[in-house]
Amino acid sequence: MSGRSLRLRLLLAAAISVSLALVLAGFGLVALFDRHVERRVNAELHTFVNQIAAGVDFAVGGLPQLNRPLADPRFERPYGGLYWQIVDEAGDAQRSRSLWDYVLQLPAPAEESGRPQRYEIAGPQGKMLHVYERRIVFPAASGERTLRIVVAVDQHELDNARDEFVEDIAPALIILALVLVAAAWVQVNVGLKPLEAVRQGVAAIRTQRARRLEPDFPDEIMPLVNEVNELLDAQDRTVERARMRAADLAHGLKTPLTVLANDAEKLRRKGEGDMAREIEELVRAMQRHVDHELARVRVAAHSRRQAAAADLGKVLRGIVETIRRTPQGEKLSWEVSGAETSAIVAVDAHDLAEMLGNLVDNAAKWASGHVAIRIGREGGMAVATIRDDGPGVPAAATEALGRRGLRLDEAVAGTGLGLAIVRELLDAYGGSLTLANAPEGGLVAEMRLPAAAGR
Repeated sequence: MSGRSLRLRLLLAAAISVSLALVLAGFGLVALFDRHVERRVNAELHTFVNQIAAGVDFAVGGLPQLNRPLADPRFERPYGGLYWQIVDEAGDAQRSRSLWDYVLQLPAPAEESGRPQRYEIAGPQGKMLHVYERRIVFPAASGERTLRIVVAVDQHELDNARDEFVEDIAPALIILALVLVAAAWVQVNVGLKPLEAVRQGVAAIRTQRARRLEPDFPDEIMPLVNEVNELLDAQDRTVERARMRAADLAHGLKTPLTVLANDAEKLRRKGEGDMAREIEELVRAMQRHVDHELARVRVAAHSRRQAAAADLGKVLRGIVETIRRTPQGEKLSWEVSGAETSAIVAVDAHDLAEMLGNLVDNAAKWASGHVAIRIGREGGMAVATIRDDGPGVPAAATEALGRRGLRLDEAVAGTGLGLAIVRELLDAYGGSLTLANAPEGGLVAEMRLPAAAGR
């Protein structure tokens, strides 16, 4: 796919969108997981604070102490990662064995007793601690005592939980991204199928297998389909108008050209040979131009025509029978093979007669005494080979033969448009014409035409 591919652009857009969405979703999930873990940890620390509060007693001298150990063994293991500390109003602190000789440096206490505080402070061994604290008022023999009960856990335990969560969720997000991109690829291909159907429909119109796009496309594609069909209708109308104007031009010039030709003949009889030749040359030039424009319009009209079908053998037999009755044709021997076999080609019968007529007539004009015609089939193409035993053409002129108005011998009647018209009609139908000198002498014309579908 090139950089201008709509499919590639849609897939890139989908991949970028999916990646951004999953990256944002990943950050959001990690943030939610952090909040969830922090809530669970705070709930656990709250339980420990309540257990400590329930076990607080005041020793002789009024010092607070914990009269029963907590169940979690981390409180008893030095630097075990879980700590407690009790601080009275005088600043005296009682702490868990896990703190060993380290005293937590607490911030200023909350103004409201009983309200929990959550914060982070530095702990033993330079580690950050997540702290849960409550100020609780206790009754004592000397009166009410306010204690700050603090329970802390290593922050790295929360961080480790988050990192493990990221390690677990990252592969899942990558797999999800691949699945979503694959789904986008399927969606893009399914969504672009109607455009491929439009392309195939246009190709069918170009190759004359259809005339218009069918109106069975999705609603989003129908405006394009309607525009294409309207464009084809407009083109057909333009070609038809051009054909009618060309026909009118031909009919309008036919009579003046005939009059000029008659006047030239009269001048020749009066001895004005030079003037007669000049007029005849002008008449032939004007006739070539008229034939040229008529041929162009005809080719354009037939290139828009839906594929037709004609029997190549039948048309050829009719043309040969007609030409062999002409004065030139009567002098020749004719060899025709394969014409009795039905070979249906995807060509209009009138156009097929035009092409075969030009080729056979050209062979009859140049042949010395023999014309050989053979019909066959190669793959999906019907082949008509027409060979004469005339002088052939110079090798350098073989490729140029068939250009409009090109005549190799002005002594032979014609306008030089016959082979050019044949080439243009063959191009319109997807056929081809090959001209070459035969080894034994003469010219060989090989015309290839597409066989009709299913024939």
